[in-house]
Amino acid sequence: MEGLRSGYLFPEISIREHEHIQKNPNARLIRLGIGDTTQPIPDIITTAMAEHADALSTTRGYRGYGAEQGNMELRMAIAETLYRGTGVKGSEIFVSDGAQCDISRLQMLLGSNVKVAVQDPSFPAYIDTSVIVGQSGKLEEKTGKYSDIVYMNCGAENNFFPDLSTTPRTDVIFFCSPNNPTGSAASWKQLKQLVDFAKTNGSIIVYDSAYAAYISDESPRSIFEIPGAKEVAIEISSFSKFAGFTGVRLGWTVVPEELKYSNGFPVIEDFNRIVCTCFNGASNIVQAGGLACLSRDGYQAVCNVVDYYKENAKILVEAFASLGLKVYGGKNAPYVWVHFPGMSSWNVFNEILEKTHVVTVPGRGFGPGGEEYIRVSAFSHRENMMEASLRMKKLFR
Repeated sequence: MEGLRSGYLFPEISIREHEHIQKNPNARLIRLGIGDTTQPIPDIITTAMAEHADALSTTRGYRGYGAEQGNMELRMAIAETLYRGTGVKGSEIFVSDGAQCDISRLQMLLGSNVKVAVQDPSFPAYIDTSVIVGQSGKLEEKTGKYSDIVYMNCGAENNFFPDLSTTPRTDVIFFCSPNNPTGSAASWKQLKQLVDFAKTNGSIIVYDSAYAAYISDESPRSIFEIPGAKEVAIEISSFSKFAGFTGVRLGWTVVPEELKYSNGFPVIEDFNRIVCTCFNGASNIVQAGGLACLSRDGYQAVCNVVDYYKENAKILVEAFASLGLKVYGGKNAPYVWVHFPGMSSWNVFNEILEKTHVVTVPGRGFGPGGEEYIRVSAFSHRENMMEASLRMKKLFR
């Protein structure tokens, strides 16, 4: 724990936001920082949860503990709706209280005696959990990197995909696509290279597909669209950004039966033991909501909300691009990644907050590769998006 940086990124953003409000009590703050959904959950989904909750007050409808791995009906619905054609089975899906919790459970499974690689920049939880379980080594203050973690440069200069020809072998590769924070989605060809690389090196890919619903082009929505991926990959995902479940909490992890340790033992058996030891299963009320999300009408309803956020992202991209800034993301993800050459990302964050009352996220918080960038979230109401765009234009023109 002593090896961690002073604070996790997003609570630090919240602290600075609170301090700003104290200094500027009359300012209209617009939050485009932490990626928290803002649109109401469609009523077809909330009705399903309410009906399940109400049934718990009856003898017939009451349910206690469920399976730690999740309701099999929901596991099958995830497989059939989101993994059709990939060979993923319901029995390989573990329903959880969210992808971030599953990252920690996977780290418990992997243990401290493995070497990990992460994209740079990347979601901070991969690195922080690696530090907590003892995989990271010491923090090198000069570089901002941990000595025993391999940082795979994924910047604009290499199309946000690592040069695998110069990447050393590691036991585990954390890979997020569409990427948080850059918003870049890996192509089929790139993911095939990653799968082949993992096969050659005997590595396990932990693939985070939490933003797959935002993909607008031909980029794969799952690592399991790639031949051979079931032999080398685990996939984590979530209803949070897909269905507005950031506060409701529901996610899943896919551990294929084909994924085995070097001694031939199936990884799924160990992960099942971890889950059964550390988790009593996702809320049955929330799982009812998850099933409703994957019904025909429910799925269309959540896709409509995703489209709303994608339109918000388009507004942000156009606003920053009109200022002559290099803008990435926003097409396949709800995040816009904006470059401010030669500037400290924390300084840019502070200037925007102080002068426009808009909260963003400094790219440096996602790793050394995020310096000079800020991440701007499309999760907000449309009127806030328009107002934030106007404020940015006034500041940077």
